[in-house]
Amino acid sequence: MKTHFQLDNLPRFRRAVITIGSFDGVHRGHQQLLARIRRLAERRGGESIVITFDPHPRTVLQPDDDSLRLLTTTQEKAVQCAAAGINHLVIVPFTRAFSEQTPDEYIRNFLVKYFQPERIVIGYDHRYGKDRMGDLTLLSHHGKELGYEVIEIDAQEVNDITVSSTKIRNALLEGKIRQANTLLGRPFELSGEVIEGQKIGRTIGYPTANLRPYHRLKLIPANGIYAVRAVWQHREYDGMLYIGDRPILNDGRGVTIELNLFDFNEDLYGEAITVSFVDHLRDDLELDGLEALKAQLAADEIAACAVLGKKTDLVPLQMDASGPDTAVVILNYNGRSFLEQYLPLVVKNLPPYARVIVADNLSTDDSVAWMRSNYQDVELICLQENYGFANGYNMAMMQVKAEVYVLLNSDVRVTRGWLEAIIPMFEDPTVGAVQPKILSEANPDNFEYAGAAGGYLDYLGYPFCRGRLFTHTERDEGQYDGRAEIFWATGAAFFCRADLFHALGGFEPEYFAHAEEIDLCWRMKRAGYKIMVEPRSVVYHVGGGTLNYNTPRKTYLNFRNTLTTVYKNEPTTRLLWWLPVRLSLDGVAALLFLSQGNFAHITSIFRAHLDFYRNFSRWLNRRRERRQQIKAASIGPDRTEIGRVADSIILHYYLLGHRRFTDVYRKQIMVGAPRAKALPVPEDRGE
Repeated sequence: MKTHFQLDNLPRFRRAVITIGSFDGVHRGHQQLLARIRRLAERRGGESIVITFDPHPRTVLQPDDDSLRLLTTTQEKAVQCAAAGINHLVIVPFTRAFSEQTPDEYIRNFLVKYFQPERIVIGYDHRYGKDRMGDLTLLSHHGKELGYEVIEIDAQEVNDITVSSTKIRNALLEGKIRQANTLLGRPFELSGEVIEGQKIGRTIGYPTANLRPYHRLKLIPANGIYAVRAVWQHREYDGMLYIGDRPILNDGRGVTIELNLFDFNEDLYGEAITVSFVDHLRDDLELDGLEALKAQLAADEIAACAVLGKKTDLVPLQMDASGPDTAVVILNYNGRSFLEQYLPLVVKNLPPYARVIVADNLSTDDSVAWMRSNYQDVELICLQENYGFANGYNMAMMQVKAEVYVLLNSDVRVTRGWLEAIIPMFEDPTVGAVQPKILSEANPDNFEYAGAAGGYLDYLGYPFCRGRLFTHTERDEGQYDGRAEIFWATGAAFFCRADLFHALGGFEPEYFAHAEEIDLCWRMKRAGYKIMVEPRSVVYHVGGGTLNYNTPRKTYLNFRNTLTTVYKNEPTTRLLWWLPVRLSLDGVAALLFLSQGNFAHITSIFRAHLDFYRNFSRWLNRRRERRQQIKAASIGPDRTEIGRVADSIILHYYLLGHRRFTDVYRKQIMVGAPRAKALPVPEDRGE
């Protein structure tokens, strides 16, 4: 990576993909964003560029505010950006004059003049220019004229990053080093120069090096004793570090930072040293004299050695071995080849709190015999008839007791950490269901049809996804890597609360397959629950393993089940105009199939509508039954307007030629959840 400090000496960048911010901490959230920038650049043969500022803008714009404390200095930031594979880090000198540029000047005379960006990846709340008047709308407006595309980081991800920075600061100030390190993705570091102290430590056998941090705004953790590792002249040493006001000496020197290195006897005065915090051992204590201090330091050394010798790895992200009882249930029908290929990976990637269960849907191949021969330790449920996908899961889950269900298709390849990234989300009692990012097994760089990066719904009830509009799937360039609240989670890898699944009656048994997960998620949202996507969890889906996507049978189920789903879940006032409109649009779809010569698909649409109207009384009763279940399970206001787009996906796709999710989503206001007002704008955009 190249680091640049002067704008006038910048090279001419090639197909630049840029992002802008303070990136204080370069923590896990930032790392995820930087990985996206890197992938976007690599896949287009371009260069990834991170633009940051020094000094921090707040110190220039609010000079009287002394509350800012930095997680990373500029030098530390450069090291972490290099580790993330970024091509260029540009450190812009932030001055009052720079802040006085108009938004147009900022775009033309700064971003375009110096970086010639092809893509600008930026948060929904990014502000720039004089009085921070510039916003995402203006930046996007100039994009076509000036030759760049804006990729928006959504509100959920921006706020997750901000919250992570705040959590890290709070954890450090409370001495919770392991928690801070987990969020950072590495040990917290403090660099400084060794200065002269009073040399009291050497008189009791514990010589210390007094550290003076290089940056006056660098955050200092809470007072106490820490187990640390220190790097001096490219060599690493174990040790312990004291932060505090030395109550035993009561010398009035204020807070000091004193480092004791184990098995070390060198002169460090004037030397640069970097300390990595591993764990907090104890708080500062008032002791009775130097002998008591010596005894306490001996105990501290034993504790530090134990930590450094046995607990050197970071804590797994937000998770440990004592997670909720989780059942991964695979419904199988004649899928022996899929089980043979993908079940070993599921078993291999199970955390201690999870187990895998295979439910066989009366297969006619040798699936059951193969399971009994090769996976005796995996629980096997043999259903007495083929209930189809939807009711097959209903029948299987009656025999499974757990806190969290993961309904997993047999043709899904899981990856390391796929469960651990999602299960902690259920600590939020309002989360009902979650899905991972779904990529194509046949084309791993692309999203897969069944769910992609999260399901949405248009105003007429037609489903689409982040990364998939109708049958068109996008290339995964990290553009949808932010966690988001969506409308529906894919049935290919469906995480949900077990008690909620049963309270709402599970899937509609008559659906057989297709849209059963949309219907269940809709009911969850009506009961006040969130449906989420966590793209840090990644799986690869074959798709169409038991029911090909492009068959008359699939068309029949598609039209019948989505028609029924909307009827059961929409309010009566909307149905009065929706049913005639839907009938007309399905007629247009039939004409489209006619133009393609797909007569069997036309018949499927006709059969779907005939089935719906013939069974209208059944669906009317089911609508009433589900309403009572939803009322009994409700935990808060209806959330069905989050994850819906306020117009027709059909118009976007067929009339406007839009093929990307952002073509639809960026041009629309989400029904009932305006993006600019959905979440408060953080005061410090650089988190």
